[in-house]
Amino acid sequence: MNKGDIAEILNEIAVLLELKGENIFKTRAYTSAARTLDLLDEDLGVIIAENRLGSIKGIGTALQEKIAELYTTGKLAYYDELKKSLPPVLLELLNIPGVGPKKAKALHDQLQIQSLADLETACKDGRVAALTGFGEKTATRILEGITQYHSYQSQHLYADVILIATELVDTLRTHPEVTRCSIAGSLRRGKEVVKDIDLLVSSKAPEQVMRDFITLPEIERVVGQGPTKASVVLKGGLPCDLRVVSDKEFATALHHFTGSKEHNVAMRQRAIAEGKKLSEWGLFLTSNKSESADGEKESAKPQGELIPCRTEEELFEKLGLQYIPPELRENMGEIEAAAECKIPRLLEWSDLRGTFHNHTTWSDGKNTLQEMAEAAQTLGLEYLGIADHSKSSFQANGLSEARLLAQIEEIAKLNHTLEDIHLFSGCEVDILKDGQLDFGDEILQQLDYVVASVHNAMQQPEDEITRRVIRAMENPYVTMLGHPTGRLLLSRAPSAINLGKIIDCAAETGTWIELNASPYRLDLDWRWWHRARDKGVKCSINPDAHRVGQLGYLRLGATAARKGWLRKEDVVNTLKLDKIRQLLDL
Repeated sequence: MNKGDIAEILNEIAVLLELKGENIFKTRAYTSAARTLDLLDEDLGVIIAENRLGSIKGIGTALQEKIAELYTTGKLAYYDELKKSLPPVLLELLNIPGVGPKKAKALHDQLQIQSLADLETACKDGRVAALTGFGEKTATRILEGITQYHSYQSQHLYADVILIATELVDTLRTHPEVTRCSIAGSLRRGKEVVKDIDLLVSSKAPEQVMRDFITLPEIERVVGQGPTKASVVLKGGLPCDLRVVSDKEFATALHHFTGSKEHNVAMRQRAIAEGKKLSEWGLFLTSNKSESADGEKESAKPQGELIPCRTEEELFEKLGLQYIPPELRENMGEIEAAAECKIPRLLEWSDLRGTFHNHTTWSDGKNTLQEMAEAAQTLGLEYLGIADHSKSSFQANGLSEARLLAQIEEIAKLNHTLEDIHLFSGCEVDILKDGQLDFGDEILQQLDYVVASVHNAMQQPEDEITRRVIRAMENPYVTMLGHPTGRLLLSRAPSAINLGKIIDCAAETGTWIELNASPYRLDLDWRWWHRARDKGVKCSINPDAHRVGQLGYLRLGATAARKGWLRKEDVVNTLKLDKIRQLLDL
């Protein structure tokens, strides 16, 4: 069993423990260990064999034994017993918005709910409303939640959501009673997959803003509404929450509703260490028991002397920290870096001057070379790389050797007629099952650059697919590795490739690693880029565009790069045309 599989099981154990009512510290130990394994760049088997698992922060004795048991046997008696001790329907109930572990247990124990169909019936016949702590409103919301779950399964691509959220913010900003407005939540942090939209507004007339918001044509139905919060479902089934605060609370509320839970807990601990109190309501000088560092709080606002913070920049400054961009607020070292003023200037979308992985009608693209070149020029790019598929990708009309050579010749002719844009001749060459490339070196050496990608046999065991990709990267004509894990968000899991070894190989061979900016890929994942950057690996942000409109995916790639701590100097396609020519030795 590989580390990814083990991490999944550790996360599930955390959920099972929460259903059993175990304390929060025990459940967090498992989620923390899962994250540690996900980011582990060493071979887990070697670490276990050398008895070094205990030296890894956050993995105690009990977890060491469980991880070793999973790795060596593929099973874990503790996990199996835990699953047997809980009815399977409990986990299914947790998929319904508003149903947490306590409510799931009550529904199962008191109403003998065995399926979502049972729950839907119990909501309709009044049994759920009659339960202590539930009521008619809760039953109605659960019923709506079941409908939502079936319709969109609660997961949405960042690219599908950001435009909708931006339009809502633009609309809210035109309201006469809105002072400030912003996207918040995981969407503001640039997560590749989000569950909903969080919006924050400051206003002196919150009820008026609420009344007008719920009447917007984009809204399908109102799930809940109060004086300062509204929960709605947009047309298409996307949940959206709007919160309204006073303008003096806007900065701290924006910080609170943007950061991940782990980031917010760490920030509150930072405030406590300085004799201050941080919450969504503000930053205060005096300690108050209404809120603890881990986020458990009463409904009352904290009391004490308010430290005015007009902006998030001021908030971080008052806590002795450099400003932390929203994309970094995941409690993955950003607070420690901010304390030492080591948050870098992150890449901006406008820093990009060109890109390399793009397709045309020569393979499975929808636009011609000329059309792609003109679209790139309109975007203000200086150069565009053409990387149509190689022959083994027959389903994508992959190029034979003869067709590839003919395309190289056509691109050369086209460059004589183009102004203010240069086309590079490349190819997305398949990495075959044994690690060889789809074309021989005599063909590859005639290209300006080569993108090497895996398109088949993606379910090979970790050792096999890792060796396969490394062999390809060691070819001197391979410029970059395309979409390293092959994942398709919300539809296909990443391959079991050892990314730590891939990053090490890239550092040794000078191979660039692609950040494929397609909204369905965003691969290499942002969680790995900090490590790759620190090892000197260069990133190439590519849209994998198959039509002119998809060149705009570069902006999504820039967001993912920022989330991965990448700077302008870490991304090769921020270089000017003359510099990129030198880098490609052309």
